[in-house]
Formats: sequence, structure tokens, C-alpha cells
Amino acid sequence: MDNGHTKQVDTVMVVDDELFFRGLLRDILARDGLHVVAEASDGTEAVALYREYSPAIVLMDIYMPEKSGIDSTREILALDPGAKILICSGVGYDQDLEAAIQAGARGVIYKPFYDEEVLALVRKTLSE
Repeated sequence: MDNGHTKQVDTVMVVDDELFFRGLLRDILARDGLHVVAEASDGTEAVALYREYSPAIVLMDIYMPEKSGIDSTREILALDPGAKILICSGVGYDQDLEAAIQAGARGVIYKPFYDEEVLALVRKTLSE
């Protein structure tokens, strides 16, 4: 995807309809030296901001108004097949999480967020 931006290896976009969870993730990532370059509160906004910022990784809530994390993942990967997206969910394994993985998400971060788990999965995904 050529939008004039070069992917920086430490850039992240956080997508969640709840401000609390966006802030929590932003704080966890910042403490590890990662830079949240964009935040979106729904899937439609996520796709638009991905086009603009082309972050190295996206942390995407699965359930949001307007457009789900699954649909947004599909759209972002259609724009940029190399996009790295992790789905965030408050539920354990279910059909929706399987659909997110089939859509191209590279893994799942479970709520409640634990710093070590979030950072380990983000770093692993960034290094792939």
C-alpha cells in the first residue's frame, strides 16, 4: 500500500468503541516504547485511519457499532495484504473469534488486558 507513509516498526493503531480500553492499551504500549499514531472508535473510522497512517500493527476490538472488527479486518487486508492485525475480545474462543482469524487477524488479545500478555503478542506479531 503506497499512501506516502513508510511503515514505522513501532507504530500502532488502537480501535475500540470504549474510550477506557483505548486508553488502557495506549498506556501499556507507550510504556514499552510503542507509539499509538491513531485511535478509532468504530470499524469505519479504523479503515479510514489505516489508509492515512499505515501503522505497523492494529489492535482491533471485535464488537463495535457501525462495522465489526471482523469486517474492518477484511477491509484493511484488502487495502494492504501485509497488514498486521490483532483482535481484542472480552470473550473466550467462539465462532466470531474464529471468523476474525479466518479474515486474517494474526491473533487475539483477551480482555481484561495484562501488560505482559499484550506486549508479548504485539512484539511477536511485529517480528513476523
